[in-house]
Amino acid sequence: MPYPARPRRALDATDRLILKTLQEQGRMTNVDLAATAGLTAPPCLRRVRALEEAGVIRGYHADLSPEALGWPITVFALVSLKSQAEPDLRAFEAHVAALPEVRECHMLNGEIDFLLKIVARDLPGFQSFLTSKLTSAPNVASVKTSLTIRTSKAAVGVPVEP
Repeated sequence: MPYPARPRRALDATDRLILKTLQEQGRMTNVDLAATAGLTAPPCLRRVRALEEAGVIRGYHADLSPEALGWPITVFALVSLKSQAEPDLRAFEAHVAALPEVRECHMLNGEIDFLLKIVARDLPGFQSFLTSKLTSAPNVASVKTSLTIRTSKAAVGVPVEP
């Protein structure tokens, strides 16, 4: 999914404060956000809508606990394809987009073609997913996996500098 490379206008300090605050506290009301940004509610809402329309704010979501929802296993998979022709790359991306266990898919430069973040309910479930849905996918040459032992940092978004 392509995203705009840059907002239509330069971001000022107030825009950056709004973005930083929303990224950290997405459920904040517009009134509270406006107070934090030193604005009244209507201009704050106009700025937020402009940032959404410019593609700077791509969406809102709740940060759910995988463990609490029965997905305690996280695995990273390094996938190499037999062909890197654009139609083959897009076909692989379409394949993994349809797999709910694949939470992230990143095309890489270099020896490995894709890095996937995968969740599973248990190790047998992951093994089944790996053999029936990933390694058997068309054009897959190899898959190397690493099971996550512990996550010490999982920051969302990007750094927003003043």
